[in-house]
Amino acid sequence: MSDHRSHMSFARSSRSARCWISILLIAAFAGSASAATADNLTVVRDLAGRVGPIIGSALACRDIARPRVRAIVNNFQAVINQAASSEAERDDLTRLLDRYVAGGLANGRIDCKAAEAQLSYLEQSLSAPAAQSLPSLSGVIAPSSAAAATAPAAAIASPPAAGPVGGAADNSDIRFGIVAPFSGAARELGRQMKLGIDTAFNKANDAGGIEGRMLRLVAADDGYEPSRTLAAMKQLCDKEHVFGFIGNVGTPTAAVAVPYVLDRRMLFFGAFTGADILRNDPPDRYVFNYRASYSEETDTVVRYLIKIRKLQPRQIAVFAQQDSYGDAGFAGVTKAMRTLGVGDSAILRLGYRRNTVDVDEAVNQLQQAKASIKAVVMVAAYRAAAKFIERTRDAFPNMIYTNVSFVGSTALADELMLLGPRYANGVIVTQVVPAVGGYSNAVLDYKNALAKYFPGENPDYVSFEGYVAANVLIQGLQKTGAQLDTEKLIDNLEAMRDIDLGLGAPLNFGRTEHQASHKIWGTAMDDHGKYQPIALE
Repeated sequence: MSDHRSHMSFARSSRSARCWISILLIAAFAGSASAATADNLTVVRDLAGRVGPIIGSALACRDIARPRVRAIVNNFQAVINQAASSEAERDDLTRLLDRYVAGGLANGRIDCKAAEAQLSYLEQSLSAPAAQSLPSLSGVIAPSSAAAATAPAAAIASPPAAGPVGGAADNSDIRFGIVAPFSGAARELGRQMKLGIDTAFNKANDAGGIEGRMLRLVAADDGYEPSRTLAAMKQLCDKEHVFGFIGNVGTPTAAVAVPYVLDRRMLFFGAFTGADILRNDPPDRYVFNYRASYSEETDTVVRYLIKIRKLQPRQIAVFAQQDSYGDAGFAGVTKAMRTLGVGDSAILRLGYRRNTVDVDEAVNQLQQAKASIKAVVMVAAYRAAAKFIERTRDAFPNMIYTNVSFVGSTALADELMLLGPRYANGVIVTQVVPAVGGYSNAVLDYKNALAKYFPGENPDYVSFEGYVAANVLIQGLQKTGAQLDTEKLIDNLEAMRDIDLGLGAPLNFGRTEHQASHKIWGTAMDDHGKYQPIALE
């Protein structure tokens, strides 16, 4: 599990935040049973996110007595039982706490002295004399007008450091953020993703928005460098006051962005990545994906190469970016190979550094390979992919090159056609949307909207994906209504079934399913750089 990345340690919290947690804990653990409300569930989820990592850290320290930890767990379970109105809600809250506990337990940099202090702080809070006189959980969450006049200010105030857990400001535009590369070697991916989302938002706004409230997309550039992602996320949250995020680009950058949004309990929707870090089981409550995963793309293409193109597994190599994006794609290939009885060590992996086109070492490895390599599964960005094909096409004229959808199909075709038709012809890209040259309802709707709002822009697989993802989100927003609330929106998204956008495959979400589509489409370039559909099975 990866939840430990998403939570700041209790010891680093501000004093005011600690007071808020303490009062809520006392009130919650000491409170009498009351009718559950959505607000109750929100507070308990917040408590789980703050208390769970402390429990996990304590469990990881052998010198901390287990009965002390068990007492905290039992008390929190009592809070869950009090807040939940059904067995499903109780199970959901319990699983949420378990994930946060596991995150704290998995953290490899645990300071046991700090863990002891954190646990002691919770124990002191629970044993404080004030626990007998504070209001119940429901009183803290939603005090009556009379109680509000006498209740401690900290008990009824919002947490000082909390993010936009509730709704966006009434009667204002609904602002979503996107953090993506708008500079550097992968900048076209960010530009196209934003273009697709803006197209969908513009169309929705022309139809009245979300009950009169307009949708706005605010962008920040991280250059596809995770070292810049956190600052970009904070900029959009703290200065632009975005309600949530849609269409963030990249796997290594998502590894930074996801913990940040989970800590602030903000929606992270439709990221342009198929990595498993966004696909936990059970799913993270605030993370939703439109697209199929890299594992599904690479599994499909490996089976295509073996069953349709009749290659032997050892004739397939992998050219992958040297980071979590490349790792995710390579893991998908190895998983597919293992089902065919081929061990990981038998797969040749070639690589390059992110945001470069330095493919010399990869080319040398391919030339020196002992096995006869006849296909390369590429998990790369468009410029590096094009450079690798350029450097190897003459030496391996019959090589089959395949790419996952993240490559940026149009940008890749443009790069290859600058070199000449023989570099482009036959290059395969797996897609998570239908061919943009087709005539399905979804494609025609996208093309018409793109031509209306951004005349002169050509249809593109990345912007089409952004357009589709944004339209799924818009349906969830419409169900939620003008009074936006993150938790209500997520509940509505999880209830969406059989979403028909004309893609030829229905989209579905659920409490245990936060990936709408599992469909893979095959395309291959012709000698004009145009993508033609191909059958993958």
